[in-house]
Formats: sequence, structure tokens, C-alpha cells
Amino acid sequence: MLARTLRCCSAVPKVPRGMMEAQATGSGKHGVLLEDCRSRAGAVIRSAQRSSPRAGVFLAPRSAPAARMGRASSKVRARRAFAVASAVLAGALLVLRTHTAVAKTFAQPSPVMEVDPEYPGTAVERLRNIQARVRSLTPEDLSKDWEEVRRKILWAGGLKDLPRSVPGQGYTGHSFNDDNHCDLTPMLGEVAHNLHGGEIRGIAMGNRLGPGIEIASLPELGPGGSWSTCTNGCHVEPPQDVAHVQFRARIAFKLVWTPPHFTSFVLVDDSGAYLNHGSPTGALPDLRSRASNYNLVKGSKYAREAEALADRSAGA
Repeated sequence: MLARTLRCCSAVPKVPRGMMEAQATGSGKHGVLLEDCRSRAGAVIRSAQRSSPRAGVFLAPRSAPAARMGRASSKVRARRAFAVASAVLAGALLVLRTHTAVAKTFAQPSPVMEVDPEYPGTAVERLRNIQARVRSLTPEDLSKDWEEVRRKILWAGGLKDLPRSVPGQGYTGHSFNDDNHCDLTPMLGEVAHNLHGGEIRGIAMGNRLGPGIEIASLPELGPGGSWSTCTNGCHVEPPQDVAHVQFRARIAFKLVWTPPHFTSFVLVDDSGAYLNHGSPTGALPDLRSRASNYNLVKGSKYAREAEALADRSAGA
């Protein structure tokens, strides 16, 4: 029995040297650790073998009961030796595997965030996801009751509908509901707290929007945040509005009411290209606000699609 136990101890599997070296690549001390643990385990087993009756390590003859006790004691020591050796080797392998997994994790290249060189504050991934949502809507979706339509526009832009929040703390009841707050701007987190330095006419100094952006932004559209920024200043080239100046970001879309009746609107991107349109019903923003919204973009690239839609409607 003792001999069989000791043979089991001697047969504790060893890690092939090639595998050990491969696992320890980049950190030689872990290879040394495994070799040291293997040596210690072997020493424990050899010690147990030397104390075995079969190994003949007795200094004086023993009585039969003493011999039986010696054999029993040797079996216990052998079992303990096997357990210790197995634990030592298992611990060494665990250390190596953990080290290898961590090394592989840190060796993986981190994803590179795309940067807009002209407007580096733009959350590019978020902008693309927003525009995909806008295109997923149909003109019929955007031609229902205005409040329902406005909620769809907020959702597409990555904003929550928070009409009861405190202004400056996530309130979005004004978004797309007046003449001016009709730009959807996706900005990176580090620029969301930028303050207005006075460059934009009609915008208050400071214009602290960061806390509200963090509260109101939907996270699933990508890094950064969204906000319905002011349109005024977009009629010049390059645009001198809040998105492009305060946040150094492009807009994902702009809502423009179409002349002459201002009962329909278009959504256009940063270049003025068409994204979608609708003719909502119900309680629209007041007529003066809708007309003023168009006048803020009149003569610019952002007015082209609104005027084209008006022409198509007139010819229909």
C-alpha cells in the first residue's frame, strides 16, 4: 500500500519545460518560481520515501506492534507528502496562468476612438448612431401628434424626455419646442463641461450645460453625451453656434421648419444634407417660434432642404 502511494506521489504530473517557458515569456521569474516549487515538491516526496519501512531507514529493530505503527505512520506521511506536493504544484500553475492571462489582457490593443480633426469635440460614434436612429424613423412616424413626434426626435438624438426636471439639471422640455434649441449635438464627455467665453452673439457667458447633459443623455448610443444646443450663429460659414464654437463639435442633426406655413419640418445633418422630415399635428410650437427658427438658418446650407420640401409641397 505504501509503495503504491509513493509511486502515486512520484507520478505527480510535471509541466513540460517548453510549456513552462512559453507561459513564462516576458517574466523569467515566474519560470524560476515553478522550477522552485517543483523542486520543493520533489523534496517532500523524497523525504517521505526515506522515512518508509520499505526504504530501510530504521536505526533499530522494532517490535511487531511498533512496526505496524511505523507502517501506519509512514502511510500517513506519504499521503501528506502527496497532498503537499500536489498543492505546491497546483499553486505554482495557478500563479503562472494568472500571470499569463493578465499579460494577455494588457497586451491587447485598446480600441482607438475616432476623432474629427476639424471639430475634435465631436462624439463621432455617437453622431453616427444618432443619424442611424433618425433614418430608422419614417415620415409617417414624424407626422403624428407633436408631443409624440418630439419624444421620437429626443430618442433618436440620445436624449431623455425630462419635461419636469429643473432647468440646468437635465430638463429637456424646451428641446425642439422653440425657435432656437433645435440642434442635436453629440459631444465627448471631456468637452461637455466647456463654458461659453462670449464668442457667440445672444448666448450667455458661461452657459454651463455639463450637469444637464450628463443627466439627460442616453448612454447606449456611444461615448459622450447629447444636447439640444442653440441654432443661432449657424447662418455663417463656418458656423458660429454653440455646437461648433463652445463644444468644438459637429451637429448630428438640425430641425428646421419649412416656409411659408411652417407646418412641416426637415432634419438635416452638419453639412445640410437631408435626413428625414415630418408634418406633425396637434399643438405645435407657436407660429412665431417656427418662423423664427427658419429665419435663423435662412441663406445658409441648413435652409436648402427646408426650402426644397416647401417647393415640392407647393407643386404637389
